[in-house]
Amino acid sequence: MKKINQFFWFCSGANFNILKRAPTENNKYFGIGGAIFFTGILATISAAYALFTIFQSIWFALAFGVIWGLMIFNLDRFIVSSMRKRNHAWSEWKMALPRLTMAIILALVISKPLELKIFEREINRKLDEQKTLMIAESKEALKTGFTEIDDLEIQKDSLKSEVNKAKDYRDKLQQEYDLERFGTKTDGTSGIVGLGSNAKKKEQQLDAAQNNLSELSSKTQEKIDELDEEIKRIVMLRAAEFEKIQPNIDGFDGLAARIDALAVLTSESKALRLANLMIILLFIAVETAPIFVKIISPRGPYDELLDLAEKGVEVYANEKTVKLVSESEERLKEMKVKYEI
Repeated sequence: MKKINQFFWFCSGANFNILKRAPTENNKYFGIGGAIFFTGILATISAAYALFTIFQSIWFALAFGVIWGLMIFNLDRFIVSSMRKRNHAWSEWKMALPRLTMAIILALVISKPLELKIFEREINRKLDEQKTLMIAESKEALKTGFTEIDDLEIQKDSLKSEVNKAKDYRDKLQQEYDLERFGTKTDGTSGIVGLGSNAKKKEQQLDAAQNNLSELSSKTQEKIDELDEEIKRIVMLRAAEFEKIQPNIDGFDGLAARIDALAVLTSESKALRLANLMIILLFIAVETAPIFVKIISPRGPYDELLDLAEKGVEVYANEKTVKLVSESEERLKEMKVKYEI
């Protein structure tokens, strides 16, 4: 237990020798040290997650996460240990304001990667939506770059339209031929039953239309097959272009993309925005807690003993300065007498 106490006293930046002489202050500095230590731990986790998101390497992320956590720990320790209790509230607040500003900035930096982890599922869902949209936009953009497909499809439709016209003409002649054979009276038929001269004439027209349709269908099909092959080739080129873009879309899950997705989510959902704000405020509270403890705590025995120790150093330094100046003046006098200056 003694080692744990000393460890957290070290984290608080307190002087062991002085703190041992002020036992009533032990718990206060134990708590301050604990807050600083766990802030460093959170900073390590936060940085490790952020770096893992960027580099996808757990060992690299852990190594730099520990370095970042130690840096935040040391900075927090310095901020708290550099504050002094002087029984002057306004001067203490003025001294604390830049430290509080720094603590709030650190809290915001530390909290952001952990926010991303807490809302990871929602962010992944939003990223999937954005990826789907990016895929659709990319395909649409590629279509505008391969307009040849539309031109070829128009040519196919034109060829099919010619065949359909020939087929409609053949069907019309077939209908007239049938009406003529069965003696149905119309504007284009005689109304005489049987294969008369009119029926034979219409049969000849029908055979010619059928032959023309067969010949046209054969030639048109060849052209359509050629157009289909060309369309297939262009589609493959378009697919190859999309495959080049696909990795960029699949890799759209980096740190910046996740931060942007979180911003979109918080703008869309009031509940999520409130939850995100509570997390930020929690980290700010944790980061600024040691400073506020220093400010609101009354001046205690530790502060008195620390001032006394610093005053002793100051007095000793002044005495040494006066002594050195005095000795220097004596030596100068001796030199003036000796050399009759």
